[in-house]
Amino acid sequence: MADLTNVLATEHPILPQLTQRRSPRAYADQVVSTEVLQQLFTAAGSAASCFGEQPWRFIVGSKASSPETFQKILGTLAEFNQAWAKNASALALAVAKTTFSHDGNPNAWAKHDVGQAVATLAVQGVELGVQIHQMAGFSQEAARTAFQIPADYELVSVFTIGYPGSPDTLPDPLKERETAPRARKPLGEIMFEGGWPTVAGERYDQAPV
Repeated sequence: MADLTNVLATEHPILPQLTQRRSPRAYADQVVSTEVLQQLFTAAGSAASCFGEQPWRFIVGSKASSPETFQKILGTLAEFNQAWAKNASALALAVAKTTFSHDGNPNAWAKHDVGQAVATLAVQGVELGVQIHQMAGFSQEAARTAFQIPADYELVSVFTIGYPGSPDTLPDPLKERETAPRARKPLGEIMFEGGWPTVAGERYDQAPV
């Protein structure tokens, strides 16, 4: 079933999966099956990458099938994020391999490519009725130690995976953020055909997740 909470209104028609993709904090008490998780990460693996390196690596903790890993990832999150992320069905740690396999040279595009992979996963999730919420609020040191991640891999983000739940389950401040209308910058502020413009009055506070 499509998640029609806060569907994004756009200036031009785009895929409905993109307008329905959001970053919820309210999750239903419903297990994301192993099959769905495998579909999500297969989608991630289909993303483009520099030299076809596929530098993404994901550590996944499911409450149902790998609860100890779930708790370890949860423990790396900032306290604010732990409070709601604990209700997701699964957590994932996204990691970037920072060197090319074919020559050992630094891969300056590794994190970009990991971002592409997670974005692809997010869109696949919408198609399956699942939403993710990506977070920067976690301890890289704690995550690296917990999972013994080698030095030539860079930790990028942690994200929840789950079926969206009722905003009423959240504290009032988060409930308001969950139900507030979504907005994005107008196309004229992000697309510049023909050269670099001088843009006045950009509003960086107008893009809630």
